[in-house]
Amino acid sequence: MSQETNRIRLAGTVAEDVKYSHSMYGESFYDFPLKVRRRSGNHDVLNVTISDRLMTEIPRTGDDISIKGQIRTYNENLSGTNRLKIVVFCLNPPETAAYHVNEVFLEGYLCREPYYRITPSGRELSDIILAVNRGIGKSDYIPCIVWGRNARYLQNMHTGTHLKISGRLQSRMYNKVFDDGSAIKRTAYEVSVVSLEVLENAGL
Repeated sequence: MSQETNRIRLAGTVAEDVKYSHSMYGESFYDFPLKVRRRSGNHDVLNVTISDRLMTEIPRTGDDISIKGQIRTYNENLSGTNRLKIVVFCLNPPETAAYHVNEVFLEGYLCREPYYRITPSGRELSDIILAVNRGIGKSDYIPCIVWGRNARYLQNMHTGTHLKISGRLQSRMYNKVFDDGSAIKRTAYEVSVVSLEVLENAGL
């Protein structure tokens, strides 16, 4: 796996105690939500997965910690419907943190055409999915949202465009409306892009 093409650094407050997730090849993994404050004062609550080998001390609710790792994506089947699960996968033991941090660096390829639009308030944005190679024949498909002139610039890019981006991982609530008119609140996770660089154009 390449840590150069997929890096995230977070520092925040543990929102709930760790819970057992799964085991693989004799290694046990645990999940917990990390609450990271934005500059605006709002918070992102992000899902973290950590191996028992990295927990020299078990994170507890209210602990202020920093972690380094990668954004990982998985297809999860819930009630017969496939949904994209997005987690922060720890690669180093957590450390004590004095302030909140949310930094993401990704390098990958557009795996679909950007969806450009203008919001009712007049903001320009493009939704993209970035395919980031993990190694061993796997990739992570990471939703990103691009703003302003960068969004306008990307609207003419095509599948396979090679991008390097930096930003932060955010969470947001939205209403999922079904055909029968019913709705349910869900949480979306995406990278809010601060800067980007087009490296080359090539097919996936």
